Amino acid sequence: MHIKWNALAQTAGISFGVTVAVVAVFALGILALSRREAALSSRAAGGQAAGGGKPALLAGAYACFALCACAVVYGLVLIAAP
Repeated sequence: MHIKWNALAQTAGISFGVTVAVVAVFALGILALSRREAALSSRAAGGQAAGGGKPALLAGAYACFALCACAVVYGLVLIAAP
């Protein structure tokens, strides 16, 4: 049996990099949601109406979560491909 160590190292490195990237994007989505909630709660505490508030943060969070979902689905497609 012959193991291609270079190919194994490349696969491990790329897997690690993609994993770190997906986790970072997910964390950015969580950060955007928490900042939006903080803005809404401070706005409500200030006596103003709490309608909407920072829709760009909500859109950014949804975009981050959609990107993570796409990465997961792509990985599943790679695994399940005939």
